[in-house]
Formats: sequence, C-alpha cells, structure tokens
Amino acid sequence: MNSATISSPIITLPALPYEQNALEPVISADTLSFHYGKHHKAYVDTLNKLILGTEFADMPLEQIIRAAAGHADEAAIFNNAAQAWNHAFYWRGLKPKGGGEPPAVLKRLMESSFGSVDGCKKELTHAAVEQFGSGWAWLTQDGEKLKIVKTGNANTPMTQGSKPLLTIDVWEHAYYLDYQNRRVDHVKAVLDKLVNWEFVAENLGRR
Repeated sequence: MNSATISSPIITLPALPYEQNALEPVISADTLSFHYGKHHKAYVDTLNKLILGTEFADMPLEQIIRAAAGHADEAAIFNNAAQAWNHAFYWRGLKPKGGGEPPAVLKRLMESSFGSVDGCKKELTHAAVEQFGSGWAWLTQDGEKLKIVKTGNANTPMTQGSKPLLTIDVWEHAYYLDYQNRRVDHVKAVLDKLVNWEFVAENLGRR
C-alpha cells in the first residue's frame, strides 16, 4: 500500500495572487496569514479527509459543491468545499491598489442595474454589513442584470441559480484583527481600495 498516494491532496490550496503584506494597510499581513494560512487551508485539508474514498473524490471542487448542496448527510462536505471555493474566489477579487473605475462593460451593467457605480457599492456594502453573523455578500449576474445577494455561513449563489462575480467575506476572521467590530469600515475600505474590478469584468458571461 502506497501511503504517499493515499495522503496526497485531491483538492489543493491555491496560491495567493499576491504577497501576504500586499493588501496593507486595508488588510494586514497578520490577518492574511491567519485567514489564508489557517482558515482557508483548514477547509481544504478537512475536505480532503472527508472525501477520501467517497464518490466525491474524483470530482472537481465546483461539482462537489453542487452535488453535496441540500443534502443534510453531506453537510460537512458541502460546508468545507464551499468555504474552500468561496475563499479562493474572494482572494482573486482583491488586488493591491485596487478600486477605482471599473472596466467599461462592467460599469455599464452597474449603472443599468443600480443607477451608478456608487449605487452598486452602496448596496453591496449594505448587504455585507446587514448579513447577520458569519457569511458573504455577493455581486452576481442574472442574465443582463447584476444583483446583490448575501449568504450565511458557507452558502454560495452558485447553488441558487446566480453567477458570482465578486464576494466580500464578512466572517469575523476576515477583519477582526484589523477592525474589531467595525465591519462597515472594513467593507468600505475593501471596495474603495482593494476590489479587483478587472476580475469582476472577466467573470461576466462565464458559465
């Protein structure tokens, strides 16, 4: 029996798209070290243990999420898979010296859906701040319209018929070291200074 093969990861932890101190001062290196190196890694590691030897072992991450969603007996698999995906997606939606003007195609959709770019950011901030407890605020695409949705815990719009374009993590571990209970300040700083609008625009039209 080859123990190395058995212990090798099925789902891997993706590398961060920037250095751990690259998002300072909005998100500190300490926060990123714990958030990515402890929390995100733990979801991936736990998921690999849960799916080893099961029907999920040969599935890509998104397929695991869809297959486990809504099944109470697979709740642990769903929660860890969705959190692994949510975090990987979240990191890509941020970048050093982000914010600013969205690409033209995205800006037009934001204006038609929310009246303005600021209107979109305001609704996204409201959803993030009003999410009770742990969860996520999302900018999603539904046909030719953009929508703001919020999900609790590990839930994701991909299992609810919406296509994610951007997410804001409002679990306390995402901001508490830097902002304590000032969630609104964290969310506004992320949208003003870190959001990667180019990544959001790239997600338009993707399945």
